[in-house]
Amino acid sequence: MSTAPLHTLAFIDGLGGGEMLLIFFVILLLFGGQRLPELARGLGKSIREFKKATSGVEDQIKRALDDSEPPRPAPKKPRYTRPPETIEPAASDDGDDTTTPPPEKPAS
Repeated sequence: MSTAPLHTLAFIDGLGGGEMLLIFFVILLLFGGQRLPELARGLGKSIREFKKATSGVEDQIKRALDDSEPPRPAPKKPRYTRPPETIEPAASDDGDDTTTPPPEKPAS
């Protein structure tokens, strides 16, 4: 069982220092000392562009999720209010503030 961190790739798990130096030496022979910094710069730019593209996609997904229907607030419970002790008659619309007494009941 290997104790390598989870972020390492599967084929790098078994490589040691000697194997890494051998790979670097072969790359140096293939591309030369003049061309190696250019390749490293190009690789760095490519990785940077890839990260920027993936973060752009992540931002679009987050915005799409945020723009979806907002959650509805919970309905408020009506507050109980006590009825008034006395009920006063409403004012009439003709501007007269006096109240008229209720009509009397006819005698039977």
